[in-house]
Amino acid sequence: MARRPQDYDEDDVRVRPGRRGSRPRTRRRPAHDDAVNGFVTAVDRGRYQVLVEEDRMVTAMRARELGRKGVVVGDRVALVGDVSGEPDSLARIVRVEPRTSSLRRTADDTDPFERIIVANADQLVIVTALANPEPRPRMIDRQLVAAYDAGMDPLLVLTKADLAPPDDLLAEYAPLGIPYVVTVQGKDQTGELLPHLTGRISVLVGHSGVGKSTLVNALVPEAERAVSHVNAVTGRGRHTSSSAIALPLPGDEGWIIDTPGVRSFGLAHIKPENVINAFEDLAEGAAERCPPHCDHLQEDCGLDEWVAEGHASKARLDSLRRLLASREGDAE
Repeated sequence: MARRPQDYDEDDVRVRPGRRGSRPRTRRRPAHDDAVNGFVTAVDRGRYQVLVEEDRMVTAMRARELGRKGVVVGDRVALVGDVSGEPDSLARIVRVEPRTSSLRRTADDTDPFERIIVANADQLVIVTALANPEPRPRMIDRQLVAAYDAGMDPLLVLTKADLAPPDDLLAEYAPLGIPYVVTVQGKDQTGELLPHLTGRISVLVGHSGVGKSTLVNALVPEAERAVSHVNAVTGRGRHTSSSAIALPLPGDEGWIIDTPGVRSFGLAHIKPENVINAFEDLAEGAAERCPPHCDHLQEDCGLDEWVAEGHASKARLDSLRRLLASREGDAE
């Protein structure tokens, strides 16, 4: 028998997709006072490895209430749900604590979208080979700018000193007073490096083939990071790390965070006026000699006179100007 028009029940109610219901939404969110604190050590396809209570690894996902806020290696977070760490268990990350630092980069200098690589680290370990592949000073400069912008201390690690001497490259960065370590293949690579890492959260960066994974394996043997081989023709290495991972140093004396090898380090997210702050040997000259609002590319820039008087090297000024020019879209 056909129903009369007035005979309705709950099955007759339809809601258009995308339309808000009649229930009012609230800005209030659960306080999660019982949440467990943790430290994110790895990220893999929407799943996060989180260390809780210093001895238990928990797999977690982001809670919907986080919205668009991302979670990266190094983040300190709050977890609810199953935090037992048992197989097939899954917790939820409901809060990301304020970050003390954020190491960021963009794909290139024209990319408006920045990417946070690591959070809460206090030292950037810039790893570069002295040969095979050849050192790239401009890459080092870019990573220095990123370190200073993030409020991190830089440490320069030069590998493969058995293939080429480090003197020229060290002389180039001597005016900045950056601490450095030089390593040789086949010899102990941890003796001089480890004291710089103790008690700190350090991020290792560098392009493929420079020896980052070799250093990580020497520092944390159980890490078993894959080591790449450098192409003899191109001088380029193969990417062996696909994502960042935090590893505890022996004796819980600090953390090192290994990151994938990169071939570029965009600085589009950094204000141009902040770039010169990474060049302390030139920043003083800019304050004393440059006209107001100098972009350090103009003809009356006071840095040329500063360099001519011997306060800084011309190579450093050239490097600064290449960075500034690339930010404006000029060819590198």
